[in-house]
Amino acid sequence: MKPIFKNEHIIRQLESTTAFHAIGELVDHLVSVRAILSEAAEPIALAVRQRENSMSTGVGFGLAIPHASTPLIPELVAAFGRSHIGIDFDSVDGQAVRLVVLLIVSAREKEKHFLTLSSLSRLLHGRDIRFALERALDGDSISNILNGYQLAADHPAPLQEIAGDKVTSV
Repeated sequence: MKPIFKNEHIIRQLESTTAFHAIGELVDHLVSVRAILSEAAEPIALAVRQRENSMSTGVGFGLAIPHASTPLIPELVAAFGRSHIGIDFDSVDGQAVRLVVLLIVSAREKEKHFLTLSSLSRLLHGRDIRFALERALDGDSISNILNGYQLAADHPAPLQEIAGDKVTSV
Protein backbone atom coordinates (compact mmCIF):
# COMPACT_ATOMS: atom_id res chain seq x y z
CA MET A 1 0.00 0.00 0.00
CA LYS A 2 1.30 3.46 -0.81
CA PRO A 3 2.22 5.77 2.06
CA ILE A 4 -0.62 8.04 3.18
CA PHE A 5 1.57 10.88 4.45
CA LYS A 6 3.34 12.88 1.80
CA ASN A 7 6.01 15.44 2.59
CA GLU A 8 4.03 18.18 0.83
CA HIS A 9 0.99 17.47 3.06
CA ILE A 10 2.90 18.45 6.19
CA ILE A 11 2.91 21.83 7.91
CA ARG A 12 5.89 21.98 10.24
CA GLN A 13 4.52 24.97 12.13
CA LEU A 14 0.78 25.60 12.30
CA GLU A 15 -0.21 29.21 12.94
CA SER A 16 -3.66 28.38 14.31
CA THR A 17 -4.58 28.45 17.99
CA THR A 18 -8.09 26.95 17.76
CA ALA A 19 -9.35 23.62 16.46
CA PHE A 20 -11.50 25.07 13.66
CA HIS A 21 -8.71 27.33 12.44
CA ALA A 22 -6.25 24.43 12.46
CA ILE A 23 -8.68 22.32 10.44
CA GLY A 24 -9.08 25.17 7.96
CA GLU A 25 -5.33 25.72 7.77
CA LEU A 26 -4.71 22.03 6.99
CA VAL A 27 -7.52 21.86 4.41
CA ASP A 28 -6.26 25.05 2.73
CA HIS A 29 -2.78 23.57 2.66
CA LEU A 30 -4.10 20.44 0.94
CA VAL A 31 -5.68 22.70 -1.70
CA SER A 32 -2.40 24.60 -2.17
CA VAL A 33 -0.52 21.36 -2.90
CA ARG A 34 -3.36 20.12 -5.13
CA ALA A 35 -4.24 17.17 -2.94
CA ILE A 36 -7.90 18.26 -2.99
CA LEU A 37 -9.80 20.50 -5.39
CA SER A 38 -10.38 24.08 -4.28
CA GLU A 39 -14.15 23.75 -4.78
CA ALA A 40 -14.14 20.80 -2.36
CA ALA A 41 -12.28 22.66 0.40
CA GLU A 42 -15.19 24.35 2.14
CA PRO A 43 -17.51 21.30 2.13
CA ILE A 44 -14.66 19.13 3.41
CA ALA A 45 -13.74 21.61 6.15
CA LEU A 46 -17.42 21.82 7.09
CA ALA A 47 -17.69 18.02 7.35
CA VAL A 48 -14.61 17.89 9.60
CA ARG A 49 -15.91 20.78 11.76
CA GLN A 50 -19.31 19.07 12.09
CA ARG A 51 -17.56 15.91 13.24
CA GLU A 52 -15.53 17.99 15.69
CA ASN A 53 -18.73 19.59 17.03
CA SER A 54 -20.23 16.18 17.78
CA MET A 55 -17.20 15.14 19.84
CA SER A 56 -13.70 16.54 20.17
CA THR A 57 -10.97 14.69 18.33
CA GLY A 58 -8.43 15.98 20.85
CA VAL A 59 -7.59 12.50 22.14
CA GLY A 60 -5.08 13.57 24.77
CA PHE A 61 -1.30 13.65 25.05
CA GLY A 62 -1.15 16.80 22.89
CA LEU A 63 -2.72 14.98 19.94
CA ALA A 64 -5.81 15.57 17.78
CA ILE A 65 -7.03 13.49 14.85
CA PRO A 66 -9.84 15.43 13.14
CA HIS A 67 -11.46 13.35 10.44
CA ALA A 68 -14.45 12.97 8.14
CA SER A 69 -15.62 10.99 5.16
CA THR A 70 -16.85 12.65 2.00
CA PRO A 71 -17.85 11.73 -1.55
CA LEU A 72 -15.73 14.68 -2.79
CA ILE A 73 -12.46 12.72 -2.92
CA PRO A 74 -11.65 9.39 -4.59
CA GLU A 75 -9.25 8.10 -1.92
CA LEU A 76 -7.89 8.84 1.53
CA VAL A 77 -5.99 12.12 1.96
CA ALA A 78 -4.02 12.87 5.12
CA ALA A 79 -2.30 15.99 6.39
CA PHE A 80 -0.14 16.62 9.43
CA GLY A 81 0.49 19.83 11.31
CA ARG A 82 2.64 20.63 14.30
CA SER A 83 2.28 23.52 16.73
CA HIS A 84 4.89 24.63 19.21
CA ILE A 85 2.48 27.04 20.94
CA GLY A 86 -0.43 24.60 21.25
CA ILE A 87 -3.97 24.54 19.89
CA ASP A 88 -7.21 24.47 21.87
CA PHE A 89 -9.00 21.29 20.72
CA ASP A 90 -11.05 20.80 23.90
CA SER A 91 -8.98 17.66 24.47
CA VAL A 92 -10.12 14.97 26.85
CA ASP A 93 -7.11 15.62 29.11
CA GLY A 94 -7.39 19.41 28.89
CA GLN A 95 -3.93 19.74 27.31
CA ALA A 96 -3.21 21.98 24.33
CA VAL A 97 -2.66 20.04 21.10
CA ARG A 98 0.76 20.12 19.46
CA LEU A 99 0.26 17.41 16.82
CA VAL A 100 -2.70 17.35 14.43
CA VAL A 101 -3.41 14.59 11.94
CA LEU A 102 -6.22 15.40 9.52
CA LEU A 103 -7.83 12.41 7.78
CA ILE A 104 -10.24 12.82 4.89
CA VAL A 105 -11.58 9.54 3.61
CA SER A 106 -13.72 8.80 0.57
CA ALA A 107 -17.30 7.98 1.58
CA ARG A 108 -16.88 4.76 -0.43
CA GLU A 109 -14.14 3.63 1.98
CA LYS A 110 -15.92 3.62 5.34
CA GLU A 111 -14.07 0.56 6.61
CA LYS A 112 -10.73 2.07 5.61
CA HIS A 113 -11.72 5.22 7.54
CA PHE A 114 -12.12 3.31 10.79
CA LEU A 115 -9.08 1.08 10.28
CA THR A 116 -6.84 4.04 9.45
CA LEU A 117 -8.15 6.07 12.37
CA SER A 118 -7.71 3.18 14.79
CA SER A 119 -4.19 2.36 13.62
CA LEU A 120 -3.08 5.99 13.71
CA SER A 121 -4.54 6.49 17.16
CA ARG A 122 -2.69 3.46 18.54
CA LEU A 123 0.55 4.52 16.86
CA LEU A 124 0.37 8.13 18.03
CA HIS A 125 -0.43 7.19 21.61
CA GLY A 126 3.16 5.98 21.79
CA ARG A 127 5.24 8.55 23.66
CA ASP A 128 8.37 7.86 21.58
CA ILE A 129 6.51 8.50 18.31
CA ARG A 130 5.05 11.78 19.58
CA PHE A 131 8.46 12.84 20.87
CA ALA A 132 10.06 12.07 17.48
CA LEU A 133 7.34 14.01 15.63
CA GLU A 134 7.71 17.02 17.92
CA ARG A 135 11.45 17.16 17.27
CA ALA A 136 11.64 16.18 13.60
CA LEU A 137 13.50 18.85 11.63
CA ASP A 138 11.70 18.65 8.29
CA GLY A 139 8.73 17.26 6.40
CA ASP A 140 10.69 14.28 5.12
CA SER A 141 11.51 13.21 8.67
CA ILE A 142 7.90 13.64 9.75
CA SER A 143 6.50 11.67 6.80
CA ASN A 144 9.09 8.91 7.36
CA ILE A 145 8.00 8.59 10.99
CA LEU A 146 4.30 8.57 10.11
CA ASN A 147 4.75 6.19 7.20
CA GLY A 148 6.85 3.82 9.29
CA TYR A 149 3.86 1.52 9.50
CA GLN A 150 1.40 0.18 6.96
CA LEU A 151 -2.36 0.18 6.86
CA ALA A 152 -4.00 -2.59 4.90
CA ALA A 153 -7.14 -1.81 2.96
CA ASP A 154 -9.09 -4.73 4.39
CA HIS A 155 -7.36 -5.45 7.71
CA PRO A 156 -5.06 -3.59 10.06
CA ALA A 157 -1.40 -4.47 9.72
CA PRO A 158 0.81 -4.69 12.78
CA LEU A 159 2.01 -1.37 14.02
CA GLN A 160 5.67 -0.66 13.65
CA GLU A 161 8.18 0.55 16.17
CA ILE A 162 10.72 3.13 15.15
CA ALA A 163 14.12 2.35 16.59
CA GLY A 164 16.73 4.84 15.47
CA ASP A 165 16.86 4.83 11.70
CA LYS A 166 15.21 1.46 11.20
CA VAL A 167 11.62 0.38 11.42
CA THR A 168 10.72 -2.98 12.97
CA SER A 169 7.38 -4.72 13.46
CA VAL A 170 5.95 -5.12 16.93
